Amino acid sequence: MAQTLLTRVKSRMFVHLHRRTRGLLDGQYASVFKGRSLDFEDLRTYVAGDEVRDIDWKATARQGNTLVKRYVAVRKQLVLLVADTGRNMAAVTRSGESKRDVAIMAFGVMGYLASRHADLVGLACADADGGTRLPLQAGEPHLERLLQMVHRATTLDGPASDLDGLLRYVADSSRRRMLLFVVADEAALGPDTVELLRRLRVQHEILWLTVQDADLTAAGQDVMVDVASDAWLPESLRRDRRLTDQYRDAAEQLAENTTAVLRSLGIAHQRVGGTDAVVAAMFALLESHRRAR
Repeated sequence: MAQTLLTRVKSRMFVHLHRRTRGLLDGQYASVFKGRSLDFEDLRTYVAGDEVRDIDWKATARQGNTLVKRYVAVRKQLVLLVADTGRNMAAVTRSGESKRDVAIMAFGVMGYLASRHADLVGLACADADGGTRLPLQAGEPHLERLLQMVHRATTLDGPASDLDGLLRYVADSSRRRMLLFVVADEAALGPDTVELLRRLRVQHEILWLTVQDADLTAAGQDVMVDVASDAWLPESLRRDRRLTDQYRDAAEQLAENTTAVLRSLGIAHQRVGGTDAVVAAMFALLESHRRAR
């Protein structure tokens, strides 16, 4: 029997994580929802490790000892995987892997954490031809279907990527408050994109993972092709020092601009160049989001 996509994700996760760090990643995921969709239950004495923000200062002053608020969950959490399935995501990333494989690894890690907490996970994906959505459900079999959908939809001969179209589709089709986990290609975030993100941030929390482009100036191949435009860059041009310096400057500027825009909107952001970097990036992404709340 062929290995499922989720099995591959979990295998790679466990290579990078031992039991203790798996628990830490689990805790980072849970911290994203702490204080959300919770009802106050009672007060208890503060113990080391409790969040300072949970201290009830008025009750503490009245009782003379430090008390923290305890909450009880009132419903399952909602996580929407937001996938760019345009042909840009079928291109090669820095590690030599397909960006699609890196995206599936990231979605698999997030979905697996949600499944361990019995939370509901859905998928919204889009390219230049429009969007598709799979419903919010719990469980690993459902997560496998979501990953397979991303895998099938992302091909080199498919439609172009359309980040604004993807975000607009999510904004128009999402009525319930959710955590949006976006995995996308390197792309300039223009005024229209920023406005869409502002609209989404009013209702949802957003985590963003950028899959890095391959280095087009790298040696080793006669021709490299930009799948978005079908433009090709021969080895002779990639040996031109002036052109390669300009390319690297432009790539660095794009990365800096993306980071600055997302930070200004309060959106946690990380960049990855291969599947081996995904687990560490997820740690950093969840921690960054927790600290910003």
